[in-house]
Amino acid sequence: MTRARPSVPGPVAPTPDSERLLAPDLARGVMLLLIALAHSRMLHAGGNAYNAPAGGGPLDVAVQALLTSLVDGRAAPLFGFLFGYGLVQMTRRYSGPGGDPAGARRLIRRRGFWLIVFGVVHVVLLYSGDVIGSYGVISLLFAGAVAWSGRRLWAAAAVVLVVGAALAAVIQLGGGSEPPLPVGATLIESALVRMTALPVLPVAAIAAAAPVFIGIWAARMRLLEQPGRFRPLLRGVALIGFPVAVLGALPVTLQAVDVWHPQSSTVVAAGFALFSATGIAGGLAYAATIALVAVRVGNRRGRVTTALVACGRRSMTFYIAQSPVWLVLTEPSLVGLHGELGAATAAGIGVAAWVATVLVAGLLHRSGRRGPAEALIRRLTYRHRTTSGPSGTSSRRNETEPPTERWAAPDHGRTR
Repeated sequence: MTRARPSVPGPVAPTPDSERLLAPDLARGVMLLLIALAHSRMLHAGGNAYNAPAGGGPLDVAVQALLTSLVDGRAAPLFGFLFGYGLVQMTRRYSGPGGDPAGARRLIRRRGFWLIVFGVVHVVLLYSGDVIGSYGVISLLFAGAVAWSGRRLWAAAAVVLVVGAALAAVIQLGGGSEPPLPVGATLIESALVRMTALPVLPVAAIAAAAPVFIGIWAARMRLLEQPGRFRPLLRGVALIGFPVAVLGALPVTLQAVDVWHPQSSTVVAAGFALFSATGIAGGLAYAATIALVAVRVGNRRGRVTTALVACGRRSMTFYIAQSPVWLVLTEPSLVGLHGELGAATAAGIGVAAWVATVLVAGLLHRSGRRGPAEALIRRLTYRHRTTSGPSGTSSRRNETEPPTERWAAPDHGRTR
């Protein structure tokens, strides 16, 4: 029996639309809404402090309570989960059945380096709270995590979750009760102020690593490839995750709506640590819920689903695309609305910004174009690889050529 020739590791073509999974792309599209809502706090009086009241009327208070409970500190873990899931998918496409784990790790680290570059540029030019660079740091430090055992992944997630919760409490407390938005009198001064946030990237990476590890484990289980097989697990995660996230946020939420005023800094720190630690439950609950929705949708995709998926496929582009909105609205030398709006109005602007990106994503989808950020990071990450052709001559595989064969191993529940 003739054995199949193993694939040659190297640059691979983007996965065709017909082969892409619905759940991850749909989750990324929804994730961008959660991120826009989280960023909208820059426009109300609460600012960057989760426990600072935004004031306003009953609607503003209700909106702030809802966002503190279900969005703040809950959207980022969903981002991390999907990032970890994507690392495994990328490794499978790169390695193929022939396998090249070392090459896959080099690819992850090379991509991580460019993500750090993207993150630094994003911070300096647009937004100090960037997460792209943090995930670049994670890629450099934990490129080998895609091959870790399930037990090691969960142990690592537990350790960094505890460390991250402690760091989140310290950072939030260190900024005071209402840290100012990092802006200056001019655009140049604001850029210089934002640059002071760059040393926080490694710290933020530690805080964000737990959901990445869980995302790697989930991808090894093929949880989003075959959500129908894991309905009981997904339902359980959603039914438990959301209450845990809401209850864990309660100490901070009560402060945010001006109901509770703890006098002890230790109590405040403990509240922030709990808030941070339980955020991962909310992120995983969102992922599970969206996976269950994907099962129901199946191939019956209407215009809304198609547009959301198109946005999710270009999530890096449209994550960055939200930042100019906040820059223009918050800069004192431009519109200067920081702290001027109620929480409800600010959230409405966040939703509007997200809807605009979904509409643009739909246009890009219909024209068959990838997101500019995705195209650039791919060009920078994948290098041309020279391989030996059948006649001994060298042939050049480039990023537009498909791999010799796709990863097809079942890998159900493997934790090797």
